[in-house]
Formats: sequence, C-alpha cells, structure tokens
Amino acid sequence: MGTAAWSKTFVYCSEASPEGFDPGLYTGGQTFDAAAHTVYNRLVEFKRGTTEIEPALAESWDISADGKEYTFKLRKGVKFQTTEYFTPSRELNADDVIFSFERQYKEDNAWNKYVPGASWEYFSGMGLPDVIDKIEKIDDLTVKITLKRPEAPLLANLGMPFISIVSKEYADKLQADGKMELMNQQPLGTGPFTFVAYQPDAAIRYKANPDYWGGKQAIDDLVFAITTDAAVRAQKLKAGECHLMSYPNAADVAELKADPNLNISEQAGLNVAYLAYNTLVAPFDKVEVRKALNMAVNKQAIVDAVFQGAATVAKNPIPPTMWSYNDAVEDDKYDPEAAKKMLEDAGVSGLKMKIWAMPVARPYMLNARRAAELMQADLAKIGVEVEIVSYEWAEYLKLSSDKDRDGAVMLGWTGDNGDPDNFLDTLLGCDAVGGNNRAQWCDKEFDDLMTKAKETADVAERTKLYEEAQVIFKREAPWNTIDHSLAVVPMSKKVSGFVQSPLGDFVFEGVDIAE
Repeated sequence: MGTAAWSKTFVYCSEASPEGFDPGLYTGGQTFDAAAHTVYNRLVEFKRGTTEIEPALAESWDISADGKEYTFKLRKGVKFQTTEYFTPSRELNADDVIFSFERQYKEDNAWNKYVPGASWEYFSGMGLPDVIDKIEKIDDLTVKITLKRPEAPLLANLGMPFISIVSKEYADKLQADGKMELMNQQPLGTGPFTFVAYQPDAAIRYKANPDYWGGKQAIDDLVFAITTDAAVRAQKLKAGECHLMSYPNAADVAELKADPNLNISEQAGLNVAYLAYNTLVAPFDKVEVRKALNMAVNKQAIVDAVFQGAATVAKNPIPPTMWSYNDAVEDDKYDPEAAKKMLEDAGVSGLKMKIWAMPVARPYMLNARRAAELMQADLAKIGVEVEIVSYEWAEYLKLSSDKDRDGAVMLGWTGDNGDPDNFLDTLLGCDAVGGNNRAQWCDKEFDDLMTKAKETADVAERTKLYEEAQVIFKREAPWNTIDHSLAVVPMSKKVSGFVQSPLGDFVFEGVDIAE
C-alpha cells in the first residue's frame, strides 16, 4: 500500500542574520553559511570534515611546472537553479567562472561596485588582484588562470566561500533590468539548496535543489531560524523546535550533554580571538603602549569566565593545531605593575580608550561583552579608563575596518582553508589594511616573510618563514591574542550525516533527519 508523500524540514537555529547573500562581498561566517554553503559551489571545495581540497565545479586541474598556470576542467552538465525569479537557459560554463573572478578585481567591470562601498574584502585582502595576471576561456569547459608569481595557497584559497561561482546569465538579466542589487538579495547558484525567501532577523528558507549535480538532498526544506540569544537557541533545541544549533553558551553545555535526546559534537577549533589596536592612531602606534595594555589583561580569567574550560589562552595569531605554530614564542605575561610602569615610561597617563565588543556569539568568543568588562576592570587597575561600545553585527564588521577607527576591536577568526597564510597574511598583511587587518598594521619585515612563504611550495621552508613571522608579530604586538576555543555543536539525535567542520562552517549537504 502506498504512503502519502511527506516533506522533511530541517531547522537550524543560527546565531545571526547574514550581511547579504553574495558571498564575495563579505567575510562573516553567518553569511557564508547562509549563501556560500547552501546556494553556491566553488571550483574546488573542502572534503567534509577536513581541510583537504577535492573537485567540485572543476572535476580536475593541472598546475604548470613553474606554479604560475592553473588549468581547470569544468564538470559537464551542471545546472543553475530554477527559481521563481529566474529560469536559466544554459548550463555552467567558463563564462560564469571568469565573470565570478573578474567582477571582484576589475574596476571597469560593471559589477565591481554594484553594492555601495563594495570592497571584495577577501579577494583584495588576500592580494589576489596583484597575483592574478589573467583568466582565459580555453573552451566552454576549460578555464586557465595565469599568475604573475607562484602562489602556494591558491588552491586552498579557491575552496573558500568568497570565490563562489555565480551565474553570468542571471547577472546579465539583472543588469539589463536595472535590478543589479537583487544579486545580493535573491541568490542563484549551482548548490544543494535553492533560495526561497528571507525574513530579516527571523528566518531564511530554502528547498532542496532537484537538479543538483551532487544529487538531490535527503531533506526537502531547510530553514535557518535566526536566534541571536544562545540560551534561547539551546531552549529551542531542547524543545525540538530546531534540529541543530550554533555556538552554545559554555554554561549550557553540561545541560545539553545530559539531554538524552541530543548529541554533542566537539573538536579543537581552528580559531583565535583577539583585541586589535588601531596602530595608526596615537598612542596605540607605540609598541610599548600596546605591550603594556597586553600585560595588564588577565587572559586566563577571561577564558575561565567566558568558556568555563572549553578554551585555552592564545599567545600566537594562529591556533596550536595548525602547522607552523611556533610554540617557542613567549606570551606577554600578566603583570599589572610592570604594565603601569611601561605606560609611564612611554609618557602616557590618563589614557581613555574604547573597546569594541561584538554583539553576537562566535566560536572564538562566546560573550564579547563579558570579556570586555573583564578587560575594562583590569585596565582600570593601571589607570586606563575604558568605554565599551558595540554596533549591529554587519555595521560592526564594516566600521571596524576603517583606518581612522577609534578604539581597540574585539574580533576573531576561524580558519577558512587550513593554511597559515589564511590567518597571518589575511589578517595581518599590508594588503589587508582597511579590510581584514583590523590592527591597520603594516610591517615590512613581516610582509616580506608572507610573500616569500606564498612563493614556495616547500612546506618545510614555509614553516620556517611562518615561525619567524610569529616572532615579529609578538614583538610588535598589534593584537592582544585572547583565546583558542573548543568548537561545540549540539544537535538532535534525529540528525544524521552532519559533519563538524574544522573551518567552523555549518554545511547541510548530506544531512538527513529521522522522523
């Protein structure tokens, strides 16, 4: 006897609204989860649960002996999604790939500034406009990228969300209709889920893409239930209102583990939390002032209060689980008296400063307000008066990049590709000043090491260069490194197929639920 068809709906309690739906424009993890990992694909992607690159829209590739030419063979028969707002007339081809790259760095491309203030922060911050010489269509299913110099992290970079492949045909239609802004509101890609609707600050709805080249998903409908309060996310999960949640409060983890209806996935996070001084603004342009402030903050107390044991104090800008981590580096020791004297010797007294506290939980910092309050109390002991400020999350990310920004910004990073370059150069390189480099710190000695490390494929040589770079970073102290956290993902026992990502992504391809 036949049974009535029923729809499987998977509900994910997410922590924040996306900044938009065009992954190239942004750097926020919540945006990548809501767009890049649902609607879109890339030429290459990371094998689930690893930092290992595997074929995606490109089924194979060749790299020239000199490391300057990458030739990608595209997968045949890949269909773009059909939505209420667009029906594609053709399959993925080389034109889509070239368009997806060129719009991010060619200033004469009509799409380069289609969103006011578009900076393509990742593409430019990683120096790709300087390293790419040209991108050519060899034939409909072959694309060649020629570089000006070898770039060892390139393949790993191409697996990242910012270089998702968009439809040139859809872009051309939006441009012809004078509705280019819809690219960032009504996304359309080749990915496992098709965008249906977004209710700002409430919910995003998707349906399984029936034409997905990787096969239709087991779940029919996917809902992101945007829930900014971690305690409320936990309540919803326990009540069965969502199947999986992001970033629980450390205080709630024991209770979630005790719930017989839940499973908890845990792993060391490939992450770091930091406080970035604006090194372009006095007196934070003085290394001794930055060092003094670092020595005044009890980081272990922050880790204990915010993470309750599920994090370790950070001394380097990359996590201990990453290759090239320099364990020989010594942290700035907690010493308020020495900090006070260092400020006096630097001629700084009556210092007033702002500390920016993130309005949302991130894996590397579950409660920025609490961390900022602890810093505020510590710094008061050495005569520094701190005002804590915050902004709506998308605004926070935007304003904190400004070169003339007032105050030290609390932020962090979860690695995107498993390569040290993705932390050290992306967050601290000269190319990233005014973007991901929130310290606005440009050090020639450090930057030269980054360039050398990119130009060699020898991992032993790259390791030496990155170890040396960490020594320079610690000496110059553009950040106060705060913590590396344990990543915890609670989910219903009904969930199968979810693989926790070392990159911190929430990816629902391959996920199923038992009813």
